Amino acid sequence: MSPHQLSEHQLSLLRQYDTPTICNVIELFKIRPRTEGYMDARIKACFPEMPPIAGYAATAMFRGTLDRAEGSGYATLDDQIKAFELLPAPAIVVFQDLDDPPVAATFGEIMCSSYQRFGAVGLITSGGARDLDQVRRIGFPVFSSCAISSHGYTQILSVGASVRVGGLVVRPGDLLHADVNGVTNIPPEIAAEVAEAAAEYVAAEAVVLDFIKTGSRDLAKWSEARREMVRRIGQLSEKVRRG
Repeated sequence: MSPHQLSEHQLSLLRQYDTPTICNVIELFKIRPRTEGYMDARIKACFPEMPPIAGYAATAMFRGTLDRAEGSGYATLDDQIKAFELLPAPAIVVFQDLDDPPVAATFGEIMCSSYQRFGAVGLITSGGARDLDQVRRIGFPVFSSCAISSHGYTQILSVGASVRVGGLVVRPGDLLHADVNGVTNIPPEIAAEVAEAAAEYVAAEAVVLDFIKTGSRDLAKWSEARREMVRRIGQLSEKVRRG
């Protein structure tokens, strides 16, 4: 295990929280601008009802426009799945579709079923999706820019290179967190702390939410609750940065 690889317990903690909460906690560490580290609005959850996922990026590049040239070397699905062994587990497959705009689906039922069987917990692509009813039935979270009925000339051009998806550069082994709200990476040097701090962040927000649930419209008390939330979040930020 690498020094920054999370235990299954820590990954399980991350999966208990939505991606906005994870982004909020990352901000407490003040190690990157608030406008960096996450994918843009082009990448959407195909199954918004599915819970958050957390795992390590297994990257690849895809193209569906042209038939492969005679004698050209291309990666295969076998190569891609074998590469899971070189990365921390579990894998999240991340495809950059080199066609712009996408002309064919990056994945379908066979690919997703195969990835899942070999330990992947989700797939993210800048390209298209298909076989969505079948992929939903196997419970495999996928994120894409669109849906396209044909797979075109499916080609996996490379495996294990850095890719750019939704405006985010993703490197092999990057720790990702994703749900209906989007996809973010988690800097490895703070990943364990993020997993532990999320509960305290949610508890701080609950001060305001619990007040609202009382049904009161006392503005002074609402303001007091909001100040207490801000105070607790500030304390948590100081705590994690000291750590």
